[in-house]
Amino acid sequence: MGVMRFIIHPPSRAVEHAEVHRAYFSTLEMGIAATNVEVSGGIATCRKGSDESARLHVAWEVPGFGRPMLTTASLIEREEPYFLALELVRGKLVQVRNQLAAWETEGLKPSEEFREEFQRAHRHFSRASSQQDDVEACASEAERALQEVCGAAERLARERTEYDVLKQQRKYQHLHTLLGTAINTRGLSGSDESTFLETFNALAIPMDWRSIEPEQGELIWETVDRQLAWCELHRLIPKGGPLLNLGPNGFPDWLWAWEKDARNVQSFIADFVETAVERYAGRIRLWEIAARGNSGGALAMPEERRLEIVARMLDLAHHRDPESQLFLRIDQPWGEYQARGQHRLSPFQYADALLRAGLGLSGINLEVAVGYEPRGSGVRDPLEWFRMIEAWGALRVPLFVTLAFPTSAESDSNSTSDLEVASPNWKGAWSPDLQTRWIETYLPPLLASPIVSGVFWDHFSDVGPHLFPHGGLMDGVGKAKPAVEAIRQLGGEYL
Repeated sequence: MGVMRFIIHPPSRAVEHAEVHRAYFSTLEMGIAATNVEVSGGIATCRKGSDESARLHVAWEVPGFGRPMLTTASLIEREEPYFLALELVRGKLVQVRNQLAAWETEGLKPSEEFREEFQRAHRHFSRASSQQDDVEACASEAERALQEVCGAAERLARERTEYDVLKQQRKYQHLHTLLGTAINTRGLSGSDESTFLETFNALAIPMDWRSIEPEQGELIWETVDRQLAWCELHRLIPKGGPLLNLGPNGFPDWLWAWEKDARNVQSFIADFVETAVERYAGRIRLWEIAARGNSGGALAMPEERRLEIVARMLDLAHHRDPESQLFLRIDQPWGEYQARGQHRLSPFQYADALLRAGLGLSGINLEVAVGYEPRGSGVRDPLEWFRMIEAWGALRVPLFVTLAFPTSAESDSNSTSDLEVASPNWKGAWSPDLQTRWIETYLPPLLASPIVSGVFWDHFSDVGPHLFPHGGLMDGVGKAKPAVEAIRQLGGEYL
């Protein structure tokens, strides 16, 4: 077993921020490694299954930036503990430098403001490195370096976004990106309908098996029929699904009676997928066949079983409607759930395996839900998002991104999941204004990216059933949050 130790200063950080205990390692060969973290006396002892070099990922508070996920450079095992803040600075500097070098070869010319900020980060890092015998001084300089390098990373991401927009506009008068969300079962009318139509050009139509077939053999399609008809009336592009939710509580309750009968479970799943695809063949051309197959949770299915089911459902849907594009939704695309040691495949490996199987899979939808636990994604700066999108772009298939971000930590009676809003971890307390700031920061790079074909907000309104607590663009009484106007303006600017 491999062991690395890290000095945390001040030691109170480990007590005040539980994220330190959820740190994890990643390696070049194995992806994310199962990691165990113990903290005592200001020293974090991190264990993994092998003694190869690795990078440590941890949520770390940076004044002005919340608690973003930061990563060390690749470290070898040694007796002497590493100074964690210093190694996080080193890792971020390397990351920014490497990304800058790659983008400069493409023609990006960074601003003088970026270069000055990046140089200041280097100077503080040098001072921290030379004062490791003085814990207070080293920590102070490392923290200042983190602020500077995180600011530089955000600035570089903004400049890359502007570069992408100009590059795209030279080719197209308008960017051909879908921008959509899902509406609740009541549908829309009046000003809400006008707001939606002014903001979005696509509609995500949920196919919640639990709601459609609450009792075995009794399928209720009225809500889907109504939403699809409304979508066609207003010439929106429909995206149906996901048909299967392989996460916790994703299947109808009655299916639990067949939990031990794998053959019958697969038969019921196939019947539902086949019925849905045939019912809407020719009307819905974008299908999400499954969600959360990479992370799992439904019926305690092992990873191999989930992969087999998704593969067979893709093949079935492709044969029933070969003209449709079939997508998979991948949650937690950075793969932090692997740190629990219950998954062999990374999110990318899971998707790649299904693409290589030649089953009709057309594209991937990445779900990034920030601010939720236990199955959300940690805060990462926009530069990390660029790196993630570019990595997934290597699959050479259409890429969608589905987003969620909360506006409150209070209880949400309309949420249908066990998800909870995490403690604030991005530039302030959860609020409608913070949601707007987050959208204004992270949506433009996605809309401008030549790799991303569509961006979807998880759900439009917090009125009615929804998965992510307080994640809608309308609040629980149907009042528009400021994020609606922000998305409308960004859509008008970029699309």
